[in-house]
Order: sequence, then C-alpha cells, then structure tokens
Amino acid sequence: MTIPKRSRSLTVACLLAATATLAVSGCAKSETPSNAGGDSSQAAQAAETPAGSSGSGCTLETYGAPKLDLKGAVVGFSQSEKEANPFRIAETQSIKDEAAKVGVKKLLTTNAQSQLSKQISDIQDMLAQGAQFLIVAPLNSDGLEPAFKAAAAKKVPVLTIDRKVNAGACKDYLAFLGSDFVEQGKRAADAMIKATGGKGKVAILLGASGNNVTTDRTKGFVDQVAAKAPGLEIVAQQTGEFARDKGQQVMEQLIQSKPDITAVYAENDEMALGAVTALKSAGKKPGKDVKIVSIDGTRNAVQALVNGEMNAVIESNPRFGPLAFATAQKFYAGEEIPENVIISDRAYDESNAKASIGGAY
Repeated sequence: MTIPKRSRSLTVACLLAATATLAVSGCAKSETPSNAGGDSSQAAQAAETPAGSSGSGCTLETYGAPKLDLKGAVVGFSQSEKEANPFRIAETQSIKDEAAKVGVKKLLTTNAQSQLSKQISDIQDMLAQGAQFLIVAPLNSDGLEPAFKAAAAKKVPVLTIDRKVNAGACKDYLAFLGSDFVEQGKRAADAMIKATGGKGKVAILLGASGNNVTTDRTKGFVDQVAAKAPGLEIVAQQTGEFARDKGQQVMEQLIQSKPDITAVYAENDEMALGAVTALKSAGKKPGKDVKIVSIDGTRNAVQALVNGEMNAVIESNPRFGPLAFATAQKFYAGEEIPENVIISDRAYDESNAKASIGGAY
C-alpha cells in the first residue's frame, strides 16, 4: 500500500495547530508526563501545500451528512491502542484539548486496546450514545467496515487519522489526515546512508502488521537504499510490533544470529530505544558501533540522539487535534476536503537535536 498522491493534500495554515499539545507513538512502556510533553509552539502540525495542488474533494452535500455546528455537538474519538507510549498519549490529549477549545458539547473517547473487534464495538457504542461526528485512529487498514456502515446509516461523518484504511473516501469515511509514510521511509534511508557512508549491514525492525504505516515505511526505506546505496545491505527484517520490549528482544536475537550488523532502522522510536538497551547490554556502543535511525520524534529518542546513542529521527507528528477539528469545521462550512490531508514532518539529527528537543513529545 502507498499513500495516494500528495496533490490531493489540504491547505491548512500552521496557526490552526499552534495550540496543539502533547504527543504519541507506539510501544510498551509508559512515559511520565514530562517525557510525553513538549513545546507545542515548536511542534505544530501543518498540512503540506505541494506545487500544482489540484483535484476535487468531498463536500457536505456529496457526503450526504446533515449540517452541524461543532460547538455544542457530540463528537466521538476512537483510539486504537492503549495510551502507554508517547505517540498515543499525545494524540489522545491533543484531540481532548482541541475539543475543549472548540467547545463541543461532549467528547466521547474510547480505546480499542489493540483489538479490532473492540474498536468496531467502540464506534458502534459511540453512535448509540449520539455521536454526530467521529474521529478514528484505525488499528488496521482493513476490518472496520461494520463500524463505517453503522456510521453511514446514521449519516455521521468519519475522519480517519494517523493510519489509512482500505475503503472509499467520501463514502465510507470523509478523509485521511496523516503523514506520507513512504516519504518517511525514504528520509530515514537518506539519514542512514549519511550515517553509514552508504555501506554496511542493516537490520530493519518492522512495525505491527496489518496497517499501511509498516508497509509504507518499509517500502520507502528499502526502495531508497536500493536506489541510492547498493553497498548498504539489508540483512534482516523482523517485526518488533512498535513496542520497546519487543524491539529489545528482537535486537538481542539479532546480535546473536547476525553479529556483523552495523546499522538498525527502527520503524518507530520505541523499538529503537529497545535496540539501544540491547546493544548496550551486549557491550556495543549504539550510535557508534551500530548506527540507529528511527521514526516518530519522541522526546526520549531525541534525547538519545543528543546523547550520541542514535543517529537520526524522522518525526511523525501525532498532534492531530487542531488539524482534525479545523478540517471538520471547513467540511461543515461547505468547503471541499481532499481525500488525503498530508502533514509535513520535521527531522532530528546531531545538528539540531539539542536545540529542538523542546518540540519533541
């Protein structure tokens, strides 16, 4: 799966996101509030506006939904995974903060605990409680059809964030807000090529299966390495399920089975931090003996970069609240909403990590 053309991205000003707070990612260990925070002014989520942007979008009329004033409305938010990692913590908090700012009458929040059947029932329950607009962070790219059908039957628009679904935009759901995950993989590959000089043996710690984030981050990285650095050999690809403890376990196994690995690409920061722990326990120096590049932008990962234990971090910004509600307000005002609202993500390396850590989550 790949992210559809950026030419359908939405033009949304950075100011819409300036009040966003905290952030999120995907793993096993809980973070303290100080670790999960960040300077929201530095980390505002903004949509990209690529040159030649074109293409029709979805309107209130074409979607077939009734007009709604979000101020005083009942809005539902379905979180896919437990808030035990920075990305999910920040994502949920950002939605809550912006709902309060907008003045919604009631925000219903649920957590699927990484269970697809629960996410379906969560959405159906929120509809039964009178939800008039839904924001959904899908667990998987497939399988939410029963929930979408239930929403369509009540003419309740569904805005998806952070993971894409294999369904019809402006039919089964309104639009997708999130990063270009293939591009993230390419940027991670470029950072790895820079860190390694384009030579060595790299292991990939894959994210969870069943969603486009893992598929696209892998494709972007593998394709870019093949095109730009044939001397950088990918010798292992194993899932760490976006979890720190699993990432550590996988790295421990790889140290034994492939001791000549010189680099690790982790598809989220939590797995990267697990790999750092495993390498240190094995007497190796992460960031030096084994180069490490990851994706997310959590404060702990950026701090590891400052400490010299990682080499680069590509951001995946979870502060969706302002952009999600701004998109909803535009939709109800009659504006066309693109199928994909692609956000721009920053990157951290040794040159900016210390100065930019305040914007990490």
